[in-house]
Amino acid sequence: MKLIVWIVRLIVFVVLLCLALANTGEVTLNLFLGHTWTAPLIMIGLAFFVVGGVIGVLATLPSLMRQRLELRRARRDLARAQRAPEASDQPPMLPPV
Repeated sequence: MKLIVWIVRLIVFVVLLCLALANTGEVTLNLFLGHTWTAPLIMIGLAFFVVGGVIGVLATLPSLMRQRLELRRARRDLARAQRAPEASDQPPMLPPV
């Protein structure tokens, strides 16, 4: 199964590489307030890919930090429970009447 996944990855990489090499012409990106950016299409595409990746990582950070905090609390509670004296599995005996 891993071999199939690597073959698919290789095929996707080669297709994207060929597509990028076929689009090396200069393009002008019109930004806000009259600013322009002239660069090869490959560079503009790569820049947007990197910016999207950074935004994706930053979007997952709060969730990741929350999970780490919960894991730390759970480990601390487990350590406390293991240090505490064990409770008996049997219910307490009632005094005779």
